[in-house]
Amino acid sequence: MLNMYDYSSLPTKMMLHVSQEEETSEMELPHNEWGVPSKKPFCSGKGGNVKGGLSSPGSKSTALLLLEVSVMVDRPPASSESLLFELLCAGKMPQRKGLESHTSGSGFILLGFSDHSSLQGLCFTVLLVIYLMVLTENSLIALITVVDSSLHSPMYFFLRNLSFLEICYTSVTLPKMLVGFLLEDGRTSFLGCAAQLYFLVLLGSIKCLLLAVMAYDHYIAICDPLHYPLLMRRGLRIRLVVGSWVAVIPVQVGQSYQVFTLPFFASHDLHHFFCDVPPVLELACADTFWNQVTLYTIILVFAIFPFSLIVISYIKIIRAILKIPSVLGRHKAFSTCSSHLAVVTLFYGSATVVYLKQQSRDSVDTDKYLTLFYTIFTPVFNPVIYSLRNKEVRIALKRLLQTKWYYRVRKILSNSPKKVPLGYMVA
Repeated sequence: MLNMYDYSSLPTKMMLHVSQEEETSEMELPHNEWGVPSKKPFCSGKGGNVKGGLSSPGSKSTALLLLEVSVMVDRPPASSESLLFELLCAGKMPQRKGLESHTSGSGFILLGFSDHSSLQGLCFTVLLVIYLMVLTENSLIALITVVDSSLHSPMYFFLRNLSFLEICYTSVTLPKMLVGFLLEDGRTSFLGCAAQLYFLVLLGSIKCLLLAVMAYDHYIAICDPLHYPLLMRRGLRIRLVVGSWVAVIPVQVGQSYQVFTLPFFASHDLHHFFCDVPPVLELACADTFWNQVTLYTIILVFAIFPFSLIVISYIKIIRAILKIPSVLGRHKAFSTCSSHLAVVTLFYGSATVVYLKQQSRDSVDTDKYLTLFYTIFTPVFNPVIYSLRNKEVRIALKRLLQTKWYYRVRKILSNSPKKVPLGYMVA
């Protein structure tokens, strides 16, 4: 009986017909851990579609292959259709084993670092400075919205959560990239890549929902200011933030499991700086149609739908602003929304180009740099945008820094030696 999970049991003569079909020599091809040639006689083609390895069922070479296998394994020719099905499914063998078949492998190699071999030191320094800026800026924004009583409004509650998300979002990718540039090694384990992809898409989806919630907050504040304190009470704000996390977590667990239970080619070279869904699917040695359906469904629900709500909110906000009679009132209302609008434009602009444009070989480098922009550089710009465009944030930040220096100077003066009166010493 032919063992469908042991490729070494396939007759040499059968493999010879496959190699003649591919017009290549079987002896020249390196084999992976399952004994399958790296040129993938059973699996080939971009995106992992099972095609090209075996001819169509009606071709001459396929009929000859089925006849020889039927004779060699003492199998009747009448079962040729089931045998062809087994041979086609043999290329997908790891998918049956799930995550267990991959965890013992060598993982993935991130080739985004190989393009900058002569600039390792410079790239490490630049990324380290960026990461420290992200931590410092977003931590300051989160801190002042907590300690300053003038920033306890609902708008700054959501801004604090956005700053926390930016810190987490950047920490998913940048530390690993810093290690890669420092050690000149882009290798990552299978579970490490799966965890990075999961948290990347999880936090990205939550960020989209949070930006939509912030747009709704601006809409209520400008279009219905009298009911704003009642509508955006503390309980509702907490439920909106917690609901964003609860809605996304199970969906992204399912997508990550679906991606990483796919079989992958012997070559695990990932042309990216970190693990993301599109480049990982490029390595799949299987039909990724349903993975693509899942990916675009998630983009529709957690990116396009929130963006539509943002657009609708701002259309109504602009109409309300234009009805304000005073120029000063219109300017103040617009300045309140301009920071959020700039952040939405930066994030959605680059993300849309990466996920919704037509994929091609020439766009690989462009895609990975655009992904780098919205995952690393936008968290740097967001606090700057909010501090420059928002007068209340600037005042609160200035007050915090002045208070910090005041207490520092007071502490230094209090620790300086002083002359103690004789009366106190006697007492």
